[in-house]
Amino acid sequence: MPEVGEKAPNFCLPNQDSEEVCLRDLQGSWVILYFYPKDNTPGCTTEALDFTQKLPEFTELGAVVLGVSPDSVKKHQNFIAKKELGVTLLSDEDKSVLKEYGVWQLKKNYGREYMGVVRSTFIISPDGKIAAKWEKVRVKGHVEAVLEKLKELQQN
Repeated sequence: MPEVGEKAPNFCLPNQDSEEVCLRDLQGSWVILYFYPKDNTPGCTTEALDFTQKLPEFTELGAVVLGVSPDSVKKHQNFIAKKELGVTLLSDEDKSVLKEYGVWQLKKNYGREYMGVVRSTFIISPDGKIAAKWEKVRVKGHVEAVLEKLKELQQN
């Protein structure tokens, strides 16, 4: 997992409209990159709705919000339509970006072990470095914490 101060790993992934989104094209902007396990599940839906609700504030601060999961473009389209989401969702079906960011990990649930996405968020500064990160995110209050951290980073 990249550390604060390190260069953010570059990526190019399709969004919900099958358009390629590359980190290098966002140079000069703040990027909120959040990784989540699965569309249309309770925690992931709450997180996406929270980011959507706060999107105007992030936009006002010059930040782009990108959600990444291993779900397909089609699943992202359905999720956005069903929940009326405003955030951009990226599809990482081969899990290459999930692995590069260190969020594809062994998880345990009810004694069962499996590989999955550990809910994590990164703030990437306009110069392409990791400015802040959260691992094993608890959804409640998370988006507010990210927004506060972004404001704090911009004041320094």
